[in-house]
Amino acid sequence: MKRNCFAKVTAAAAVSAMVLSATGMMAAAEEASYNVGICQLVQHDALDAATQGFKDALTDELGDAVTFDEQNAAGDTPTCATIVNQFVSNGVDLILANATPALQAAQAATNEIPILGTSVTDYATALAMDEWTGSTGTNISGTSDLAPLDQQAAMLQELFPDAKNVGILYCSAEPNSEYQASVITGYLEEMGYTVSEYTFADSNDVASVTTTACAENDVLYIPTDNTAASCTENVKNVAVPAGTPIIAGEEGICSGCGVATLSISYYDLGYTTGQMAARILRDGEDITTMQVEFAPSVTKKYNAEICETLGIEIPEGYEAIATEE
Repeated sequence: MKRNCFAKVTAAAAVSAMVLSATGMMAAAEEASYNVGICQLVQHDALDAATQGFKDALTDELGDAVTFDEQNAAGDTPTCATIVNQFVSNGVDLILANATPALQAAQAATNEIPILGTSVTDYATALAMDEWTGSTGTNISGTSDLAPLDQQAAMLQELFPDAKNVGILYCSAEPNSEYQASVITGYLEEMGYTVSEYTFADSNDVASVTTTACAENDVLYIPTDNTAASCTENVKNVAVPAGTPIIAGEEGICSGCGVATLSISYYDLGYTTGQMAARILRDGEDITTMQVEFAPSVTKKYNAEICETLGIEIPEGYEAIATEE
């Protein structure tokens, strides 16, 4: 009888301990909090949308458990390093690096804190990786904003089949722009175009380089380039009076100075990145094996105002870029 009583007491104690343990684990899960540092290279529509999508996705997934330390480098690459080094000192749980220079700064700052990139065109180029398998094998993953360059070349040919000379305009300080220029040059040359590259070092010489490019070419192509995206007014003020149309690598540049683009949604790209962050923070997914992800779809879009000014007729299948009221 005493043994039976003792066994019952022991069993009851064990059950109580299990309940308390489970309750404690649930409480710990409920009380989990995450601090995420966001380093955005520069303020412009595409990067702003990617950051917002990222924050919305993480908030949808984690609610009040996540807080953001959002910093903007105002286009200054060394400032990116200052920002991410502060994140590392503060012990953030994850870093979002929005644009290639931010990703490179984060890579140099830590090999332990998970880093997700977004608005990064080619990770192998950005991270100086010779062999690319789709994942980095390090504490870095993220999303790519690369729209299919063969389709962008086909768009240029569709709109300007009689053009002879194509100028590619981009910032020499952005390795992803150089990568895009190299790849699309191959496609355009296969189509019979003569292709030349025109690079500017920073915003100070955008106008002069654009002037030369417009004088020597029938049409220009601008890849996804952060410096160009922040200087579209300067480009437009040269290209439109010169009557030189521009095919752009992304919608933000197109809305500022281009006639057409094969566009992705940077908000959706950022949202996908936020979902990846949730899997890392909440579910413990291993970032070293996470494949870099791409935009789910692309859309042909055109700038109605500039097309009208230049007398360019857009065929069916294109969507007008929304303008602010």
